[in-house]
Amino acid sequence: MIQVISVTGALLILLPFAGSQVGKLSTGSLSYQAMNLVGSSLLTVVATIEHHYGFILLEGTWAIASLVGLGRVLQGRGSG
Repeated sequence: MIQVISVTGALLILLPFAGSQVGKLSTGSLSYQAMNLVGSSLLTVVATIEHHYGFILLEGTWAIASLVGLGRVLQGRGSG
C-alpha cells in the first residue's frame, strides 16, 4: 500500500511538471499547485512512516511551498 501511495504522490508532482515543460500547464494554475501540494503531502507522509528524514525535509518543504503557491493562486482568483 505504501508503494501505491508513493507512486501516486510522485505522479502528482511529475505530471504537472511535465505539463509545464511542454507548455500545456501554467505553474500559476490552480491544478498545478493543487497536484503539487497533494503529491508532496503524500510523499511526506510516506517518508515520515518510513523514517526517511532527508525526504521528510525535501517533500515537507515542497508541500509548504506548494501551499503558499496555491494560496497565491486562490487569492488572485478572489480579487479578479
